Amino acid sequence: MVRMLTIDALVKRRGARVVLSEVSFQATPGRITAFLGPNGAGKSSTLRILLGLDRATSGTALVGGRPYHELRHPLRAVGSVLDGSGAHRSRRAAHHLAWIARSNGIAQRRVDEVLDQVGLADSRKTKAGRLSLGMGCRLSLAAALLGEPEALVLDEPSNGLDPDGIRWLRDLLRDHAAAGGTVLLSSHQIGEVAQLADDLVVLAGGRVVASGPCAEIGAGHQTLEDAFFVLTQPGEQR
Repeated sequence: MVRMLTIDALVKRRGARVVLSEVSFQATPGRITAFLGPNGAGKSSTLRILLGLDRATSGTALVGGRPYHELRHPLRAVGSVLDGSGAHRSRRAAHHLAWIARSNGIAQRRVDEVLDQVGLADSRKTKAGRLSLGMGCRLSLAAALLGEPEALVLDEPSNGLDPDGIRWLRDLLRDHAAAGGTVLLSSHQIGEVAQLADDLVVLAGGRVVASGPCAEIGAGHQTLEDAFFVLTQPGEQR
């Protein structure tokens, strides 16, 4: 089943504070959708609700038409990177991936396959606490790829990667989308997004202020950074 990611009228309140207000958008198969917004705009809250880590006050967040908690084999449907690698510092890279694979009924052969895919084949026995920041980022991506998911949800996936690593990640995500997969990623690196993304969703103050193809949103502005700056000012919406 092709995994479209659908956010519909999502509302999240924490006490009197409105974190998300009627947030709606889709990330579609075969395309890379970038999710941008200033700090505190609500990006991480949206992704956490989509991945079943938080509850919405109202509205829906669906993976292939189903809430995350209803997915029988979640990692086969959607792979994610949120809040670092999640690996215990004393656990070796291969062991970290092996227990994730077992918990989701994924063949153990996938551990070596994804370690090779992300460039960590020579570090399979290295403890997570001894990995560099960039290598830890690659380990997180390896975990996301374990189940050969149709959808990837990535929060700042290039943090810690050097320029070669960023180019490698760019190719990985383009290949995933070209094969019909869905990619939703949040990023602060607007220049990188301009080179990578097909579609853009801009969040400000918990609301979607722009959504559509990157070229359309950037039209009339010298750069995508200029468009982002204008769109995230109070009172701007598109």
